Amino acid sequence: MSSAIEARLNELGITLPEAAAPAANYVPFLQTGNQLFVSGQLPMASGKLQISGKLGNGLGIDEGKAAAKLCAINLLAQAKAATGNLDKVARLVKIVGFVNSTAEFVDQPQVINGASDFLVEAMGEKGRHARSAVSAASLPFGAAVEIEAIFEIED
Repeated sequence: MSSAIEARLNELGITLPEAAAPAANYVPFLQTGNQLFVSGQLPMASGKLQISGKLGNGLGIDEGKAAAKLCAINLLAQAKAATGNLDKVARLVKIVGFVNSTAEFVDQPQVINGASDFLVEAMGEKGRHARSAVSAASLPFGAAVEIEAIFEIED
């Protein structure tokens, strides 16, 4: 069964990948009550890290936005793996975006807009969310961006 969100993704030319397996000792998602917590997702595609490096030192905002969008696609893939159908997602509650950046780089919010803009485009009003966008001195595997999410799930 295809969901309305997946139909919209199809219109956007996006196919959700298989949800990535954890890279360490954690679970990729955990549901408690009607909240689904999705662990941090990296800018992966076809099983490979697509965008690595540090914003403000070799990577620009557009590359950071592209990385954030890939993270968001992977967040939706995890939500689908957790629920079996994205129609069970009542809404996206919050994302937390980590940007691998220099101490001088101050445009973390613009970078994470790559995820926020995409999630609203894909999910409509269900995709409007609270968020944080913070700098990190380093991220796993040298990834440019990592994003985690909290979704509200319907029964």
